[in-house]
Amino acid sequence: MNSWVKYSLNFILIILVEGLVINQLDIHEYFNPMVYPMLILMLPFELGILPTIIISFILGISVDAFSNTFGLHASSAMLIGYLRPTILNYIKPRDGFDISLLPSIQDMGVSWFLGYATLFLSIHHLWFFSLEILKFDVLLILAKIFCSMLFSLALIILLQYILYTPSRK
Repeated sequence: MNSWVKYSLNFILIILVEGLVINQLDIHEYFNPMVYPMLILMLPFELGILPTIIISFILGISVDAFSNTFGLHASSAMLIGYLRPTILNYIKPRDGFDISLLPSIQDMGVSWFLGYATLFLSIHHLWFFSLEILKFDVLLILAKIFCSMLFSLALIILLQYILYTPSRK
C-alpha cells in the first residue's frame, strides 16, 4: 500500500479515536490523554519543516473541531511540528537516519522511541496546559503534564503495536 494512503488512513483513524473515544474519557482532571501527537512523531525523517507544520496544523485543527478547544490543539501540534526537524537534526546518528525506516518502536527500538516521544509529548503538553490554564500555577501545570504524559505515552505505545509494522523487508 502506498505510504501516503497508509498515513491518510492512520490520520483519519487517530482523529476519530481522539475525538470520539479519548476526548470522551473523564477519568480525572489531571488525566487528559492525547494520542494525536503520535502522527506528527511518525512522519518520515526526511520530511521538511513546512510540510510538517501544515500537517500538524490540519491535525490539530481537526482535533480542535471535535474538542471545542478553539486552537489549543492546533497551536500545540504546530509547535512540535515546527521543532521536530530541528530536534531530529540534533539527535540523528553520525551517518543520519535511514530514510527507509520510520521513527517507530519497531524500526528504531523501544528506548530510542521512548526518549523521542517523551521529549515531544513534554513540549506539547507544556504548551497545551499552559495555554489551557492561563495562569502561572507551576504545580498544577506540572501535575497535569506528568499524569497526562504517562497516560498518553502508554496509549501511543499501544497504538504503535496496533497500527505500525516494521519498515524493514
